[in-house]
Amino acid sequence: MKFTLSWLKEHLATDASIDAIVETMTMTGLEVESVENAGEKLKAFTVARIISAAKHPNADKLQVCQVETKLGNLEIVCGAPNARAGLVTAFAPIGTYIPGSGITLEPKPVRGVVSNGMLCSGAELELDTDADGILELDPELKVGTPLAEALGLNDPVVDIEVTPNRPDWLGVAGIARDLAAAGVGKQTTKPILPAPGRYPSPQKVATEAPHACAAFAGRFIRGVKNGPSPGWLQQRLRAIGQKPISALVDITNLITHDRARPLHVYDAAKLSGVVRARMGREGESFKALNGNVYNVTPAMCVIADDERVLGLGGIIGGEYSGVGEATTDILVECAYFDPAITHQTGRALTLTTDAQYRFARGVDSGFVLPGIELATRMILDLCGGEPSEVTLAGELPAAPKPITFDPDRVRQLAGIDVKPTRVRAVLKDLGFEASAEGQSSKNFIVQPPTWRRDVEGPADLVEEVARIEGYDKLPLADPPRAAGFRPPPASVGESRTRLARRAAAALGYNEAITWSFCSRAQAQSFGGGGEEMLVANPIASDLDCMRPTALPQLLAAAQRNADRGFDDARLFEAGPAYSSTQDAGQQRTLAAVWRARPPRHWRAAPQPDIFDVKRDVLTILEAIGAPVASLQTVSDAPAHWRPGRTGALKLGPKVIAYYGEIHPRALKAINVEAPALAFEIFLDALPAPRARGRTKPPLEKLDLQPLTRDFAFVVDDGAPAADVVRAALGADKQLITDVALFDVYRGERMAPGKKSLAIEVTLQPRDKTLTEAEIEAVSAKIVSAVMKSTGGVLRG
Repeated sequence: MKFTLSWLKEHLATDASIDAIVETMTMTGLEVESVENAGEKLKAFTVARIISAAKHPNADKLQVCQVETKLGNLEIVCGAPNARAGLVTAFAPIGTYIPGSGITLEPKPVRGVVSNGMLCSGAELELDTDADGILELDPELKVGTPLAEALGLNDPVVDIEVTPNRPDWLGVAGIARDLAAAGVGKQTTKPILPAPGRYPSPQKVATEAPHACAAFAGRFIRGVKNGPSPGWLQQRLRAIGQKPISALVDITNLITHDRARPLHVYDAAKLSGVVRARMGREGESFKALNGNVYNVTPAMCVIADDERVLGLGGIIGGEYSGVGEATTDILVECAYFDPAITHQTGRALTLTTDAQYRFARGVDSGFVLPGIELATRMILDLCGGEPSEVTLAGELPAAPKPITFDPDRVRQLAGIDVKPTRVRAVLKDLGFEASAEGQSSKNFIVQPPTWRRDVEGPADLVEEVARIEGYDKLPLADPPRAAGFRPPPASVGESRTRLARRAAAALGYNEAITWSFCSRAQAQSFGGGGEEMLVANPIASDLDCMRPTALPQLLAAAQRNADRGFDDARLFEAGPAYSSTQDAGQQRTLAAVWRARPPRHWRAAPQPDIFDVKRDVLTILEAIGAPVASLQTVSDAPAHWRPGRTGALKLGPKVIAYYGEIHPRALKAINVEAPALAFEIFLDALPAPRARGRTKPPLEKLDLQPLTRDFAFVVDDGAPAADVVRAALGADKQLITDVALFDVYRGERMAPGKKSLAIEVTLQPRDKTLTEAEIEAVSAKIVSAVMKSTGGVLRG
């Protein structure tokens, strides 16, 4: 929402500086995005007049103009088709930076003729995109006048972000109301004088869908003359980024931003029968004012006559019934459309307009009739004409319910002492009506205005008083706690998540926070995307499904980093994943991606592989207290993991983690370059930890030297090496402290379908040095355990 300082002062009498106004806006809840003064970038440009324009001697499409400027008469080469003698336009001297083209003017010859400056178009000055010719200014302007002053652009433009619950801030009058209540000035919004109708309206209006359009007001005005709007109106719209179109259209755009009241004007000669608000029908479509064709559905509210759809209610009108220079009779529409239906229609069509943005948040239902009167007054002043009586179809929504309010609640909830008379005055300044509940009662009966349907109870009224009094007056106080209060301990899942995050960060991964939603296409590529996981009212079209895993968004984030030159992105996220199965549902996960691209250098580290991410998975699991020694490694994994380069860790029937490479097909579906490593740990799949004693076991001091023994076992080629390691490690839990695989052999000395796995076993004596017989006994246990578990035999 943009507005200029001078526009604001039409509704607010104040001597406050722009800085003071912005500060007050911030303190009352308005988020100021920026304050810009277009005059700063246009300070080098001035008004000039073309004395003569002759054909360039060496170019057919160029003219050599003699121009009167503040620097005197200069010769300037110009290629604009509208350059002509007597034209008043914008002049840039040598050395000026042209914002629209990004060039700085230099005295260079143009086809043999030196141009001593430049005559500028609106596009070159970033004022609009109409680049058909140079600016045509008011011929009464004095040569040398600063261009910003001539265009009325030496006026600060304030850009604010409006929260969804405050649609009244989408009009300058609503902003002025709050600033006046905060003491910045006095609101001076002029009352609206009704324009008496001189005849019954020949154009009937109706609403056949009261749930979508509760009230539809229409007014016929005949004999209007539509043309360019006056300069002041064009300047005001240009200042906030709006392009002037015609007087009738510009009036509706002005009222939209001035009073947060969208309207629409139809060319009455193009209407057939009754103009009505109704729900759309299958197969209907129309061409909108933006040139696009939209197919409507029964869930959308449309405006239609007896022959065709004329537009989408509260969003955009149709090209067919739009007004033009030949328009003489018009129908002015001022209606109240349902916020939810308007919002859903805009989302379904990916269509956001100034009208849709306001109706989706809820416009002032009490301004339907005043709004059409204000539009009528402006049309009569600028375009002439004779108005009919106003026709109202449907019923205006009822006013918000009154609220019983104890003014002492301001002290109880906000902690600031405000006298009841001040509370009443603040509410009155904001448009609320407050009257005493009774002679013996201190309570007020507060009636919220029709533009504040977000106020539903006493707490909302406390917030209104507190923000006007100033949030800086709120006392610093800790919330009260019961005696002996102690925060509840973290749950097992919360503790594991915290430990897992720390471990992942210690391994060099950067934490990311992404949406818990993704597109359905992404979800389907990663094992999800069922109908039951779709979001009924998504916040964006590409976030319409609950994510089955955090991997798609982490991979997309890693790709975005790569696109910006950071190839070695290592990202993780601890968050929920969603499944439609009853045994899964929502579960805690820690997902990570590693899209490594080592630099091309002889000293660079080798390309990471599946074993690197498996190491990271085991490190994290060990950090959170998982029974790592009991985990089994298998190769089964969902389809988005690459076969042969993927592993899974299981504890009994439960999958604890997947790790390895993402399938190239899944990566292609989300536009991520292959290869990419990843892992996902299912924290909720781990068993609950065993209860521990309150005292830690004593530190075991070992004085004896450990010793190692090597074994080589012949096993089936498909046998996991982890099974051999696990079997050997469990052969004697007292003496065996570590088992490591150090060689895998497949070759001519092996029988077909067999391989040799060599392991190193570490023995740690406890009380005394082991004898040879005791070592042989442990070795026998190891051989027996491996044979029993894997069927492997000791290699001769």
